Amino acid sequence: MSFKKLGLSDPILRSLKELHHFEPSKIQKRAIPIVLSGNNLMAAAQTGTGKTGSFVLPIIEYLLDKPKPFKKHVHVLILTPTRELAAQVRESIYTYGKFTSTTSAAVFGGVKVFPQKSKLKKGLDILVATPGRLLDLHNQKAVKLSRVKVLVLDEADHMLDMGFINDIKKIIALTPEDRQNLLFSATFSNEIRKLAKTLGSDLKEITAQNPNSTVDAIKQVVYCVDKDKKSELLAHLINSGSWHQVLVFSRTKHGCEKIAKKLNAVDIKTLTIHGDKRQGARTKALKDFKEKKVKVLVATDVAARGIDINNLPYVINFDMPTYPNDYIHRIGRTGRAGKNGNAISFMDINEKKFLNGVENLLKNKIQQITEVGFEPVQKPSTESRSKASKDKQTKFKKSKKNNLRGNKYKKSLNQTKQDVKRKKKRKSKARTRWKKVK
Repeated sequence: MSFKKLGLSDPILRSLKELHHFEPSKIQKRAIPIVLSGNNLMAAAQTGTGKTGSFVLPIIEYLLDKPKPFKKHVHVLILTPTRELAAQVRESIYTYGKFTSTTSAAVFGGVKVFPQKSKLKKGLDILVATPGRLLDLHNQKAVKLSRVKVLVLDEADHMLDMGFINDIKKIIALTPEDRQNLLFSATFSNEIRKLAKTLGSDLKEITAQNPNSTVDAIKQVVYCVDKDKKSELLAHLINSGSWHQVLVFSRTKHGCEKIAKKLNAVDIKTLTIHGDKRQGARTKALKDFKEKKVKVLVATDVAARGIDINNLPYVINFDMPTYPNDYIHRIGRTGRAGKNGNAISFMDINEKKFLNGVENLLKNKIQQITEVGFEPVQKPSTESRSKASKDKQTKFKKSKKNNLRGNKYKKSLNQTKQDVKRKKKRKSKARTRWKKVK
């Protein structure tokens, strides 16, 4: 089936031809007709299978014969969890709607609000926003949501993970009830289904494949290595394999900076992207990485949902992700649009529980290997943890005893002070009596 048979017009087909997109993906084949028919939709697809196009393309088609919105109003509202994803969706709207008059903008935190206000003044066909910044702009009366025709929740599971549920409910309440609802996610959960019910009972549910799975084109492997040897192993693999573009995921912001420092020290150009970075620095780092000015980009899970790089060959899980769903989103940065990719995870002896969680979700075992010279020697830290907990308990008991002793000592001091005061009063009274008698 071609894009033309799905019901897309010539201006959109022209842009798709320029992008060398000739055949729709599985999710696009199923989602586009539903969206064009005006039905509500709840869709799950693997990351990197054209999920963004499955709602952006039919929305642009829908807007072709619609009049421009009033001042500060928007026709279509797309909510995303992160700044990077908002920028990516906005870029997709621009490229797919290149030969149309569709107007769009992305608004998110971390940048000045005034330029975003000026973009909203005339009204927009499509507004892509993160929940927090959108509510700020609405409170400042810079945007009106009372005429929204289509509401899209992209990466809805991640928005819930980040605690946006209350903000999402507030935003939904600001939009009209007769809108079209589209919920897209790489994974489904009970929380997602609860959220879907608030959007209406008539949502059509589709899945391109198993929603809690990874793309078959991604080769997955786990290196067993000691925690303190991970940085050395990463540098070794990059140099020995002549890797030219590597995306590394760390569990923490501090970890990102630590990894980058060690790689830069051995002449491997590395940049970082995480929540503590200003938006300008994050955008520049991502741009330099895309243009291959740096070999390595180290990121936290917050950035995982918005990084879209063509033909990215390697994704490294420097730390095993705490939540199995994050594994799917991390490695989904490679093997996109049917291309091959490599997902490599570093696992120390204390991270096996995280691997078990990932394998249970995928319902598949991931190959475990070791690199010569980096064989793990450390033992599980269960004993040390139990000792540490015992030490903490004994310390707590000791401190409690000391506190009790201290309190008793304080009480005795107070009592002696009070006794001294009483004696002084008695003496003073006796003296005055003696003077009077005299």
